[in-house]
Amino acid sequence: MPSLKDLKNRIESVKSTRKITKAMQMVAAAKLRRAQEAAVSGRPYSDRFDSVMSGLTASMGTDSGPALLTGTGADLNHLLIVMTAERGLCGGFNSNIAKLAKLKASKLISEGKLVKILTVGKKGRDSLKREFGKYFVGHVDLTEMKRASYSYATKVASDILNRFDIGEFDVATIYYSQFESVMSQIPTEKQLIPPVFQAATEATAYDYEPSEEEILTELLPQSITAQIFRALLENGASEQGARMSAMDSATRNAGEMIDKLIIQYNRSRQAVITNELIEIISGAEAL
Repeated sequence: MPSLKDLKNRIESVKSTRKITKAMQMVAAAKLRRAQEAAVSGRPYSDRFDSVMSGLTASMGTDSGPALLTGTGADLNHLLIVMTAERGLCGGFNSNIAKLAKLKASKLISEGKLVKILTVGKKGRDSLKREFGKYFVGHVDLTEMKRASYSYATKVASDILNRFDIGEFDVATIYYSQFESVMSQIPTEKQLIPPVFQAATEATAYDYEPSEEEILTELLPQSITAQIFRALLENGASEQGARMSAMDSATRNAGEMIDKLIIQYNRSRQAVITNELIEIISGAEAL
């Protein structure tokens, strides 16, 4: 049974931990508002970009076009871009994204496909390193990125496009978490190369100048950059939402633990006092 001093020290330790988790919760809440606004405001641009690209590809057909659109014609080499956070203490945010990527990698390997992994964010790299470390081909450090920026998206997109140009992969898929609410972040898988656009909702008849192929050659790299930027924005909001929720749970759990420890401390103290009184009374009776 722990001594009174041990219980008192533990109570103080848990109180200090509760202060830290409460502070982290408040910081995450402050960051969440800005990150959520950025993620939500970025969706219409990304969706409209996809709509335009969908109309162009539908007009031109799927049998011809730039290599980024049609692919290499093979389905052997797969590049998995796993986007997570640089920090932990955000519940299952990082692990859920890594888990989705692991399932895909295991499935591709079992089918005899060649897998290559590009990680964006430290936690994804750490999670995949032990089981899939030999498949790593690159890593993008987000340490210096205070918030999701288009420059980082361009950096990641340039790396991916260069790898495609030299024939390093046939299919590229990105993994990130889509923000729904503070309590809900959805791990998402999206194929970047060759892109998969939603079917056009209505038939359109336009004459393009220059041709559809020339327009797509120019816009496809920008589309990939836009999708990566959206993933960064969604991840930023999801990370803060998950951290806020996790720290709120940790703060409440710490409070419950403190209450239990105080009860245990009071009972132990009462038992010590009772034993001392018994010893005093027994000594008096003996005299």
